[in-house]
Amino acid sequence: MLVALAANPRIRRLVRETVGGLPRQFWWLWVSTLVNRLGSFVVTFLALYLTAERGYSASYAGLVASLFGAGSAVAAVGAGVLTDRIGRRPTLVAAQLGTAASTAVLGFVDGQAAIAAVAFVVGLCNNATRPPTSAIIADLVPAEDRVRAYSLNYWAINIGFGLSAAVAGLIATRGYLTLFLLDALTTLVCAVVIFIRIPETRPQAAPGRDADEAGASTSLLTVLRDAPFMALVGLTLLIALVFQQGSTTLAVDMGASGITSTEYGLVIGLNGLLIVVLQIPLTRWLEGRSRTAMLITSCLLTGWGFGLAALAGSSAWLFALSVAVWTVGEILHTPVMMGLVSELAPTHGRGRYQGVYSLSWSLASLLGPAGGGLLLQYAGPAVLWSVCGAIGTAAALGYAVLARRTGATGRRPGAVIEVAPAEETEKAPAGA
Repeated sequence: MLVALAANPRIRRLVRETVGGLPRQFWWLWVSTLVNRLGSFVVTFLALYLTAERGYSASYAGLVASLFGAGSAVAAVGAGVLTDRIGRRPTLVAAQLGTAASTAVLGFVDGQAAIAAVAFVVGLCNNATRPPTSAIIADLVPAEDRVRAYSLNYWAINIGFGLSAAVAGLIATRGYLTLFLLDALTTLVCAVVIFIRIPETRPQAAPGRDADEAGASTSLLTVLRDAPFMALVGLTLLIALVFQQGSTTLAVDMGASGITSTEYGLVIGLNGLLIVVLQIPLTRWLEGRSRTAMLITSCLLTGWGFGLAALAGSSAWLFALSVAVWTVGEILHTPVMMGLVSELAPTHGRGRYQGVYSLSWSLASLLGPAGGGLLLQYAGPAVLWSVCGAIGTAAALGYAVLARRTGATGRRPGAVIEVAPAEETEKAPAGA
């Protein structure tokens, strides 16, 4: 049967249109991402580890997750600047080596203060990989193929995440230390692959200008003054606050409801599995369709997908339904936004733009777990999941308003989101 499918001209054309035409270096990046995510256990299971294994409170688990987010926030801006100044590859390799070392240490430390401090370092190093990775894809891939490339990279992330989450639940029953060490090992392997196979992709400076001058032409102040872009960052922050509950308060609520670590691993692994199955078909189906409509729909599905968790009680099946709904929202949102950011960023400022965009997720990982933990502990799960629904609705309305307004740069109404393709969106480096 598989041979017959492979021989089918329509299937071959579909595969060629999905994965064809992308540079070889992109696929090495794709492989390294897959390997890394196959062992990405710690972030997913950290809240469950702290509450079920170590006996700490939900509010402490939220505090640790927030410190992880604080490290991520510092890294988002710092790594974005380093990506433009010293290069994509050295920034990425250094971040991965730091992540591997700090993750291993986190598995051994004891005491609330020590765990919190190391979690901050893990968040710092882990999130420093985002700006250089996104910039490498934007450097390597032509503008018309970037959304497809980001979708494929996101696909690799979730192939690894889905498999690791399901397996990690079983490994955790024999001890959590193994999870920390396997996570560190796969991150180390990823760093080696990048160092050997991915060349530096930072665009060359224009004749007569040195590299630092070219990289500095788009300063952080320039990015912060880009009002339409910052509006997108703010809306991303809102929806990211909701997504953060998937790896923090959702685990705590499921554990308090009697859901075992194995069941949790299978339920949260459904997120990765559905993305693996649906990401590419949905991306192809949505090509040429309104980005505004996709973003609005994604926010509503995300917010009220989490809202369904209020009805789950002790049923793993209802929690799984909740995960399935907000996963579709995630599929619609993430690659569209990544492609949009790469189009809005000037060539020599890609690291900074990607860093500020990543900052929205970092701030969410700082504020979301703490706020969600407090809501869960003092107001209960029904209030927490209802608030998620309300935030999703607010973000959807924000995208609708932004699409109808003319930005401060003089773009036509909707042009911030409905960006023109390819060469029309390549901007010259802007001065501060």
